Amino acid sequence: MPVDSAMNQVADGADLADTPAKISRLRQEILDKVAEYYQLAHQGRPFVPGHSFVNYGGRVYDERELQSATEAILDFWLTDGPRVETFANLLGSYLGVPHVLTVNSGSSANLVAISTLRSEQLASASGPLLPGDEVITPAATFPTTVAPLVQNQLVPVFVDCKLGTYNLDVTLLEAALSSRSRAIFVPHILGNPVEMDAVMEFAEEHALYVIEDTCDALGSNFDGKPCGSFGDLSTFSFYPAHHITTGEGGALSARERALFHIAHSIRDWGRDCWCDHKSVGSGECGRRFDWEIPGLDEPYDHRYYFTEIGYNLKMTDIQAAIGIPQMAKLPDFVRSRKHNFNTLYEGLRAYEDVLVLPKWSPKADPAWFAFTIAVRETAPFSRRDLNQYLRERLIETRYLFAGNILHQPGYRNIPHRIATPLVETDRTLRSAFFIGVYPGMDEPRLAYMLQAFEDFMAEWR
Repeated sequence: MPVDSAMNQVADGADLADTPAKISRLRQEILDKVAEYYQLAHQGRPFVPGHSFVNYGGRVYDERELQSATEAILDFWLTDGPRVETFANLLGSYLGVPHVLTVNSGSSANLVAISTLRSEQLASASGPLLPGDEVITPAATFPTTVAPLVQNQLVPVFVDCKLGTYNLDVTLLEAALSSRSRAIFVPHILGNPVEMDAVMEFAEEHALYVIEDTCDALGSNFDGKPCGSFGDLSTFSFYPAHHITTGEGGALSARERALFHIAHSIRDWGRDCWCDHKSVGSGECGRRFDWEIPGLDEPYDHRYYFTEIGYNLKMTDIQAAIGIPQMAKLPDFVRSRKHNFNTLYEGLRAYEDVLVLPKWSPKADPAWFAFTIAVRETAPFSRRDLNQYLRERLIETRYLFAGNILHQPGYRNIPHRIATPLVETDRTLRSAFFIGVYPGMDEPRLAYMLQAFEDFMAEWR
């Protein structure tokens, strides 16, 4: 062998041996540059009253989320992978629940939860929900709490809310009960916990499933227990305005392992196999290629063995990479939301003669999603007047979701039953809105918002 060729082979071998170190150095250089980029491109600018927009909610992040997402991209794990597992474990530990399944949105979490309770594989004493069965839920709600009921041929039974809490009025549950009642679907509206002691007692007495829509309420507690840990199934959203974000993204928790496996199947195309990314070879069952299909004279691959009508609703590893540092910040986010809420509450108490301020149960410890306000019917101004004034001052406002879902065009003709007069729900539709308390608020923004209310009230006094 020529001397030059031999020397080249030695050099190539040396380069190959040094490759892991080079990759590690290059990776760190990239992450350092990402942090530098964050400081230059994403760092927040100072608030300028009257010129800066005051959002009701939004992403709160720093270089750690950008670096974590960049690492996921460098690894190029594009689908459900190891970071998704880490994120799910962090969420489960925070909530104190045994089974967490990530999905691509809170709305998908609701769809998977309700579809799970319709599964023919449901082996609990109560059995699956059947077409025409009734699910008790409030009419003051977000549409994708109701949509899965309609999509699964179930009948929503609407009860009224309480003005101030905007939650389902638990004193009306008995009035909603019928021989077809099978479940209660309770959203914790804007982070305000429903009175879950009454809900769970009622559900146990009548053998009803409980589904918690906790999309607004991650970090909220009722009677010392996290919202999202009471129900047979509970759902969560990580949309940018929520308590943590993965961009889009959501999750559901299951009290029982059997419910978790059905939900897992529905999320993953309906296939029976629930192996994770580490065990796709022979499978966790040890017999991946040994599953029987009637009429077939040879075993079949478990990963293509479908027992549910399902979807592809998985979270990606890149989304989970953003969620992992967000989970570390969640306790601080919750404290900020509570502080911001309390600041607005104390500042607006002077106007309770014309405004309905938020109310909550003595047992509730809310991690507020937003600050709800309703304009009293006796006020000399309308909700429109107040909202238009705030928007002119660059303060973002939002009406309280659908108000009364049955007034929305897409839901006017759905199969349903109205259990009680929806008096407070219609008041919510006419008079309620909310402003922000998210962690991106600072003292200058809060002071500016309170000054805007003071100026508006001075014009109407």
